[in-house]
Amino acid sequence: MTTRALTVGFDLDMTLIDSRPGIRACYQALSARTGTPIDADLAVTRLGPPLAEELVNWFPEERIDAAAELYRAMYPGVAIAATPALPGARRAIEAVRAAGGRAIVVTAKYEPNAKLHLEHLGIEPDAVIGDLWAEQKAQALVEHGAAVYVGDHVGDVRGARTADAYSVGVATGPCAADELRAAGADVVLADLTEFPAWLTTYAPR
Repeated sequence: MTTRALTVGFDLDMTLIDSRPGIRACYQALSARTGTPIDADLAVTRLGPPLAEELVNWFPEERIDAAAELYRAMYPGVAIAATPALPGARRAIEAVRAAGGRAIVVTAKYEPNAKLHLEHLGIEPDAVIGDLWAEQKAQALVEHGAAVYVGDHVGDVRGARTADAYSVGVATGPCAADELRAAGADVVLADLTEFPAWLTTYAPR
């Protein structure tokens, strides 16, 4: 490991947290409030992209902004308590700190709700940056000097590559390990329980 301070970025949904139960419940609540049929079980199989990219499957274009606003307003009361940390999430953050580094969260999720998840679970990164997806994540990664970015989606791999950060894939979300490798991940872990041991082997490019 380098003696220079290391900054590691982490995705949130399906990387640090299993957001499926909470998001499923929120889609069901949104469906009930709007009278619009939504297959919540299907929706949670494709987490990662921004909310609007899922809502377009259920609402006409002119209703998407209002549906997104309602979803986000209902989210804290429906989704936060229902969402657990994924195995190894806390230890992964702790491993970065133990190595003298900084851990940040860069996510496509609405930033206030992302912060609520982390506060509820007692996970305390050094910074949380929301509302960024795929290549957009490079903005925050570069700004914070992140050398490594950890995520479960090919969009996370693209974000890491755009920022010239080392891409660590975790096969805990909708993208299989082979898919993450094909997208350009430098290494793929089964889940975050493998991250602390991997970090001890990491050396900057």
